[in-house]
Amino acid sequence: MNKLRFLLSILAAFFLFACEAEIDEHVPSAGEIDLTTYVAVGNSLTAGFTNSELYREAQLHSVGNIIASQFMHAGLNEFNQPLMKDELGFGNRLVLGVVNGELMPVPVGGNPDPANNENIFEAEGPFHNMGVPGARTNHVLFPGYGTLNPYFGRFASAPTASVLGDAMAMNPSFFSLWLGNNDILGYAISGGEGDGITPVAEFEQLYQSIIDQLTANGAKGVLGNIPGITMIPFFNTIPYNPIVLEDPDIVDFLNNEYAALPHINFSLGQNPLVVEDMNPDYAPFFRRQLEEGEMVLLTAMEKLNDPEINYGVAEPLPSQYYLSLEQIAEIEQAVDDYNAIIVDFATAKELAVADIYSLLDSAVSGIHFDAIEFSTEFVAGGVFSLDGIHLSARGSANAANEFIAAINKTYNASIPKSAIGEFDGIIFP
Repeated sequence: MNKLRFLLSILAAFFLFACEAEIDEHVPSAGEIDLTTYVAVGNSLTAGFTNSELYREAQLHSVGNIIASQFMHAGLNEFNQPLMKDELGFGNRLVLGVVNGELMPVPVGGNPDPANNENIFEAEGPFHNMGVPGARTNHVLFPGYGTLNPYFGRFASAPTASVLGDAMAMNPSFFSLWLGNNDILGYAISGGEGDGITPVAEFEQLYQSIIDQLTANGAKGVLGNIPGITMIPFFNTIPYNPIVLEDPDIVDFLNNEYAALPHINFSLGQNPLVVEDMNPDYAPFFRRQLEEGEMVLLTAMEKLNDPEINYGVAEPLPSQYYLSLEQIAEIEQAVDDYNAIIVDFATAKELAVADIYSLLDSAVSGIHFDAIEFSTEFVAGGVFSLDGIHLSARGSANAANEFIAAINKTYNASIPKSAIGEFDGIIFP
């Protein structure tokens, strides 16, 4: 009996050892890429702009810095960012506050450090994170862009420097490029009344110039595609029909007031907003009601809450506060066209592509990472910050992981992904 027990113990130890020997530990590896010098080129998404501002903590949680932090497990030694001096940036940061008993984004207040407006290149540069809030594709190539954009002005190498020129001065061995959404976004967030969408042929030409320069010395890289502009909370928080009428007398009164405009009609329950529309079909009053599928901008909240003017009912909501069906179609077509161009260049140059479009598209209905649920819902969804446009820290971590997944797949690398739970979501008061 003792001999049998001894044999069984030996067998048990053998199988335990065999099982432990088969454990495949994750060993970080750069694979086919050279991580001597990593440079991130992009706009606000790369820089870490969030909650309507670029501030120090947000920069530390930027997509560019998260990617770099994970690269350090596989050999990257340095990633220098043009950090703000405080948590206020230029003073536009939003936080979640309580106003009249309701939670809503409010200015954080306080006095920003004046040094945030000073050029820091000589003392702290050069920089690996070349993400510049507000930058379009043509801006990245433009000498002297820092004289027009204070975010680049504070860390440009010279008054005549270009974003791409400063990036190339670092002689990157690997790069990320996430650019193009601002070529569409400015038009979208202005209700179609701001800067126009960069024509597709022009975008292609500009993007090719950027890619050709970034790869001229043999550097490999990863391209981020354009997120679905109309997926973001900025366009999906206020419904097209938020006017709730429960009194038949009010319904009759409004319909009598609009008797001369048969295309405007109110009923009990939810009603579409009355908006300004300069289409000749609506002359001479140039107003109509929104159609299902049209989008009200988040900036319309202030107008709709105006206690003195009843916008959307008695007075039309100005046209810069909504997107028509035609404008939405134009925006979505531009996103599709840009993304096709990005994929074509990635294929031609043998570069990786991070599919951020699909990532955020799946978040519309809800996704889970690290047992945390995310969606594109404003505030509660956790992906977007309080401006409804830019990513939260957790949203940036999700995006960074998508870049890392694309790098690992394309270049046979084994870069570990970031732990989403280590990043803050929306901070509640």
